[in-house]
Amino acid sequence: MKAVVAGASGGIGQPLSLLLKTCPLIDELALYDVVNTPGVATDLSHISSPAKVTGYLPKDDGMKNAFTGADIVIIPAGIPRKPGMTRDDLFKINAGIVRDLVQGCADHCPTAYILVISNPVNSTVPIAAEVLKNAGVFDPLKLFGVTTLDVVRAETFVAELTGVSDPSKTVIPVVGGHSGETIVPLWSLAKPAVNVPESKLDTLTTRVQFGGDEVVKAKDGAGSATLSMAFAGFRFAEKVIRAVTGTTGIVEPTFVYLPGVDGGAEIAKHTGCDYFSVPVELGPKGALKAFNVIKEVNDYEKELLAKAYEGLKGNIGKGIEFVKNPPQK
Repeated sequence: MKAVVAGASGGIGQPLSLLLKTCPLIDELALYDVVNTPGVATDLSHISSPAKVTGYLPKDDGMKNAFTGADIVIIPAGIPRKPGMTRDDLFKINAGIVRDLVQGCADHCPTAYILVISNPVNSTVPIAAEVLKNAGVFDPLKLFGVTTLDVVRAETFVAELTGVSDPSKTVIPVVGGHSGETIVPLWSLAKPAVNVPESKLDTLTTRVQFGGDEVVKAKDGAGSATLSMAFAGFRFAEKVIRAVTGTTGIVEPTFVYLPGVDGGAEIAKHTGCDYFSVPVELGPKGALKAFNVIKEVNDYEKELLAKAYEGLKGNIGKGIEFVKNPPQK
């Protein structure tokens, strides 16, 4: 199993690469970035785990050498949010970065699973899909937007209310997108069931939706949610790897192209969005089945979803437009 981290020297990329190096299912880990990758790779190569680590820069066909033969490519590349900056503000810069990296995937590892972390995910995943479509190698079962941090936050924050000692034991579907009001935690569908007092619902929901702002503020503008995002990225990547290597029954919310995934067409019709994060069963070919949990939500969650649909439609359209009509340099 060859894994690639594109953007491996950054705030998310380094801890993500560290976690991937510890994964026994990975025997080759290639790191790619515009700076510092050989040093990061050398540092990680001293860790006593099976994965052989290599680091590449753009020079000397670095992208080609890093990506060739990859089974899974994880993309955290991009600039971080700064105080007062929304995910949408990042769009122009990060959109171009993701477009070029996914083109690299199309050229050098067209059958790899691609996991997009780079924000704004609501737009960067459609960008990735359009690039792959243009190259004639788009497989909707293998393209994922990583929304796991929203799930991790929901698990963590609700545990603070319920007193559950291990937050990860509570399964909470978080659907929609990966920014602000497009993030919709479905507390009513938690398993085991959780009792969130009505007086706490808005506060808890808003905290999940805008958890990134909480981190940016706490870091005094010196950074964003890098460590928690690295953990979430690793959690999802490991689940994909486990699924494609034979483990069955793995389900995790992820932002996918619904018309291309079994069960997705019904959700696309319900939401009016071709891209949406829902619980997806992972299998040997990637996305095995999307589950329509939307039809089970309560009235409170229906109101949240109505706002999410509108925001998502604009975000998705913006990503597609970026590829079809690139901004002038």
